[in-house]
Amino acid sequence: MFVIMLGCISCEWQFRLSDDDKSIVVDRYDRIQSLYLTTGDFSALQQMNTVYPMQTRTLVEDVLRIGKVDDPEINKTFLRFYQDTTLQALIAETQQQYASMDDINEQLTSAFRYLRKHIPDFDMPEVYAQIGSLDQSIIVGNNTIGICLDKYLGADYSLYRRPEYGYSEEQLRMMDRKYIVPDCVGFYLLSLYPMPLERNLSQEQRDIYVGKIQWVVDQAMGEEVFATRFTRMADHYMKRNKNATVDQLLRNNEFSDFK
Repeated sequence: MFVIMLGCISCEWQFRLSDDDKSIVVDRYDRIQSLYLTTGDFSALQQMNTVYPMQTRTLVEDVLRIGKVDDPEINKTFLRFYQDTTLQALIAETQQQYASMDDINEQLTSAFRYLRKHIPDFDMPEVYAQIGSLDQSIIVGNNTIGICLDKYLGADYSLYRRPEYGYSEEQLRMMDRKYIVPDCVGFYLLSLYPMPLERNLSQEQRDIYVGKIQWVVDQAMGEEVFATRFTRMADHYMKRNKNATVDQLLRNNEFSDFK
C-alpha cells in the first residue's frame, strides 16, 4: 500500500534545541507557490527559487516533470501549466481547506517524537506542503517530507469523483486530511527501512513487510489507523517477543517469524 514517491514547507520550521523536544511545523511552501500561480507575483517566484530551491526543483522536475529548473523558459512553462482550470480549482481548494495546519503540526510532532524514542539515531524530518497535479501524495528524500495537499481534499471532493481519474472507493477514503500524518510516518519509515530488493518477494511477504510499517504507524499515532491481517501479524510478533524493539521489528525480514 505504501510506495515511496520521489518528487510527491513561509518560514515556519520550528525545531527546539533539545532533541527529545523537537517540534515539527509544516513549512508552507504551498502559500508562496499559490501566490505566484494565481497572481504571477514576481517576488513570490524569487522566494521559490532562492528560499526554496530544493522544493522547487523537486516539484518542477520530479513531480510535474515539465522540464529542468535551470531552463531559461521554465518559469513561463511552470506558470502556464497551472493555468488549467482544474489546477486553479485545486489551488483555491487547498488554500481554503488548509488555511490552518495546526492539528497536523501537533500530530506530526507527537508521531515523530514516538519514533525518535524507539528508533536509534532517528533524525526528525523537515516537512513542507505543496500543490501538485493529482500525481503524488507524499514525497520523501534527504530527510525531508513533502505533502501534496491536492491529494488530501476529502473523499467527497467533486473533482476526485470525475470518471477520468478512476479513483477507487478505497483510494478516495484515504484522500482525506486524517491520513496526512499516517502517510508521512509510513513513507518516512519506508525510506529508513526500504523493502529488501535483493530477493524476489512473494505478495504475502510484501504484505507482511507493509504490515510491519503500518503497525509502527499505528503505535506512533496512538490509534489503529490500519487494521489488517498483516498488522495483526506484527502485533502478535511483538507480543511473543516482548523484548523486541521497533527497530528490530522493522529490520526482521525473516517473514516466517510473523506467521
